[in-house]
Amino acid sequence: MRPTAIATLSLSLSLLIAAPIAQAASPATLGTDDIAWLRRDSFGLDTATVAQYRALGRKALLEKQLDNRISDALPAPIAAQIAGYESFYTPLFQLLTSIQQEQQQIKAMPDGPDKVAANKAIQARGNQLGLEAQQAEMLHAIYGQNQLKEQLVWFWLNHFSVYAGKGRVRWELADYEQNVIRPHALGKFRDLVMATLESPAMLEFLDNAQNAKGHVNENYARELMELHTLGVNSGYTQQDVQQLALILTGVGIAPTNGKPEKFPPNVAPLVVKHDLFEFNPQRHDFRDKMLLGKTIKGRGFDEVKQAVDLIVQQPACAQFISRKLAEYFVSDNPPPALVAKMARTFHHSDGDIAQVMRVMFESKDLLADSGKKFKDPTQFVVSSVRLAYDGTPIANAQPLVGWLNQLDQPLFGRITPDGWPLDSASWSSSGQMAKRFDIAHAIGTGNNQLFTPIGSTARGAGFPMLTTRLYYDAIEPDLSAAARDALSKATSQQEWNTFLLSSPDLNYR
Repeated sequence: MRPTAIATLSLSLSLLIAAPIAQAASPATLGTDDIAWLRRDSFGLDTATVAQYRALGRKALLEKQLDNRISDALPAPIAAQIAGYESFYTPLFQLLTSIQQEQQQIKAMPDGPDKVAANKAIQARGNQLGLEAQQAEMLHAIYGQNQLKEQLVWFWLNHFSVYAGKGRVRWELADYEQNVIRPHALGKFRDLVMATLESPAMLEFLDNAQNAKGHVNENYARELMELHTLGVNSGYTQQDVQQLALILTGVGIAPTNGKPEKFPPNVAPLVVKHDLFEFNPQRHDFRDKMLLGKTIKGRGFDEVKQAVDLIVQQPACAQFISRKLAEYFVSDNPPPALVAKMARTFHHSDGDIAQVMRVMFESKDLLADSGKKFKDPTQFVVSSVRLAYDGTPIANAQPLVGWLNQLDQPLFGRITPDGWPLDSASWSSSGQMAKRFDIAHAIGTGNNQLFTPIGSTARGAGFPMLTTRLYYDAIEPDLSAAARDALSKATSQQEWNTFLLSSPDLNYR
């Protein structure tokens, strides 16, 4: 790289770390507010998103997104990739049954190289299943037509965070994304909580699969209130945690050993099963409990449903969820009046996520800090690929996962159950910026393997052409003077691409 280019890179990085750049008025067909709104509504601009906005207008587009009337269909090559993943074409029950059978066979093997190799093979298979879930989520984020829903899927996956590295969780991730989070992303919050409560991934990650009468585990009960619904310092007590843990005894996962379960006649009617979820009354504490000042009569799984209803109806829940949504979409410190209005809607609509989102996206506060909300690593990677390749189906999603690993935000990689932070300060260190430039360079130069299928030696598609109509209509009119100056010093299209993708303008939303 020439000295002038290195100097330009240094200037670009220093500006990016320091502060967002003020946006100029846009003379393009789409105004500055239109583009700013789309940047909040989507992971990032592409031609299809802009065309959809032009065709429908803001209000109609928002309504179609919130009503879930925009298809979840993906481009055929992308859909085929996901359909080819074992974790997506194999039912979870079958996956967990197979792993249990393999583990039993390995346990019976004599110690030696064969046993070591068998253990490594089962670990490698689990890792591959986890990688497939990561790749599928990134592909949905990039190519999903309902970009607002795709952002909410990521948001809820992070809010109800599970860690791939624990136990069998990586085997369960595809089911968690596809059958737990995605169908409820725009529905009632109560239904979303219940779906996560009944999911094998959550039950294993937070140990409620081991929660039983006489052997109570409080992990999930604590996080259900602190991280999932009410928030810390919301008024619940340690006694509430203990009582909720008793309510949750018996909530677990059905056996996958192939043997039919037998329950006594007086117990069988109280058994509840949904796919792999099982409420086992023989493991439940049937005493009456007191939760958040309300008596919960001991009667089985109905206690769990009553407890969840009670928790999500608390004013603290409406406030906590509304603020967190606003922190992700609006600002690190969202206006209290906006949060209060969202919380009122949450309460009056019985936790209707779509209605809460409508309040936020119709508010003038949504764009008050336009261009000042720093992208987290997922937003940066997804928006860069959406802009650079503009709907062209990639053949290999593995680099996407690798880039998030490099940026210290691996999907399903948060060890603690609090999810990745949403604030700008957590992602704007100088080290983070240097890694972002490297990734921008890989995307901008085409040196990234995105178009080289796994196992293939074929050459990729080359570097993208970012000087398109999309660029001139939706990006160039609002570029800062610093970005224009940096771009003018590029010595090639690849270098120009790199400078654009790593510029402050494209790292804020």
